Amino acid sequence: MTFITKFLPAVFAVSLLGVGSLGPNANAASKDPVIIGVEAPITGDQASNGQDIFRGVKLAVKQANAKGGVLNRKIKLVKLDDKASPDLASAMVKKAQAKKVVAVVGPYNSGVGIINLPQYVAAGIVPLSMASDDDTIGYGSTVQPMVEQIAPVEIAYIKSTMAKSVAMLVDPSDYTQGIADSVKTGLESAGITVTQTPVSEDINDYSAEITRALSTNPDLLYSSTYFPEGSLIAKSLESSNPDSPKCLMGLANVDPAFVTTAGIKASQRCLFDGVPEAPRFPGASAKAYTKAYKKAFGINPGVWGIFSYDSANVLFAAIQSTGGTEYTPVFDAVRKTANFAGATGSITIAPATGVRDDVPLFIMTVNNKGKYVVQP
Repeated sequence: MTFITKFLPAVFAVSLLGVGSLGPNANAASKDPVIIGVEAPITGDQASNGQDIFRGVKLAVKQANAKGGVLNRKIKLVKLDDKASPDLASAMVKKAQAKKVVAVVGPYNSGVGIINLPQYVAAGIVPLSMASDDDTIGYGSTVQPMVEQIAPVEIAYIKSTMAKSVAMLVDPSDYTQGIADSVKTGLESAGITVTQTPVSEDINDYSAEITRALSTNPDLLYSSTYFPEGSLIAKSLESSNPDSPKCLMGLANVDPAFVTTAGIKASQRCLFDGVPEAPRFPGASAKAYTKAYKKAFGINPGVWGIFSYDSANVLFAAIQSTGGTEYTPVFDAVRKTANFAGATGSITIAPATGVRDDVPLFIMTVNNKGKYVVQP
C-alpha cells in the first residue's frame, strides 16, 4: 500500500466513532435542541456526493443523540441543498439563520464556499467546510484535503511517470481551475510542458476538447474536472481514442457514479488522486463507520460522507468542551482540535488556518469490481 502523504491511523477509541458520552455542563438546564446545518449538493448532478455527505452527518447526529446529545441537549439537523450552484450560496446562509443553525458542515463545492463561507462567519455560524479551494482557508475549519495539500501529491505522481509533457482538461470552476493551475506551476518548474484545454459543464460530448488536448501529443492526460464531466471524458477516451496516453483524474472525479457512467474498462485506463470510498479506507475506525452506515441506511457509504461524519464529531466535541454554542468559543475550540480519533484517522487542526495538519491522500485505481482501491 502506497501512502502519498502521511496518514496517521486512529490511536484513540471513538465511541462507535462518535463523540462518546456527552456529560453534564453549564448548559444542562436548556432543553432546546442544538441545531446543525448540512450544506451540500443533495440534489442535482452531484447528488450522490451530497447525499453521502448528508448521511455522514446524520449518522453522527444519530449516534450522539443516542448518548444524550451534546450539552444534554438533542441535536437537530437542517438540510441545506445548494445543488452545487453558486447562485444558491447566499440563500443557504439565510435559510440557516432562519432555522437558528449554530454551525454548518459544508458546503462541498468550492465555488459555493468562496461566496458563502465568509457569510456564515459574518452571521456567527461556525463552518466545518467540505470545500478544498485554498481561497476558502480561514473561514472556519476543515478536516479534508485542501489544494495546497493535493497539488504536491499530483505533481509528485506525474513527475514519477517521467512524463515530459502533460495535457490538461480543466473545468473552469474555482476548485478545479485552482488545482490545475497549482499543478501546472509545479510541473513547469520541473521542466515539464503543460497545456490546458477548458471543458464546459452540462454537455454530453467532450470529443472536440479531447482531440484538442491530444493534438499536442502529451505523455499524460490530466483531467481536473468533477465526476459528471470526468466520467464522460474517460468513456470517450476508451471508445474513440484507445491509443491515447493514460490519464490521471483529479480528486473531484472520485465518486461511484464515475464508474457507473464511464464503465469499469474506461475507468481502469485512468488513475485517480484522492481518497477511496469508505469501505476501502484504511483502518479499523473506517471499517466501524462503514458497518454503522450500512446498518443505518442500508447501503454502502461513498467517498465524502466519512469526512462529513468526522466534521460533525469534531464539532460536537468542540461544543461540549466549551459548555455552550456561542460562536467564538466553539470556532476557537474546533481549531484547537488535536489527536482527535476520527474515522479518517487522527485529526489535528492548525489553529492559525483551520486546516487539518495531516490528510489521507492516495493514488488509486479501479478494480474489476468497479471499486476505487489504493494503488499497491
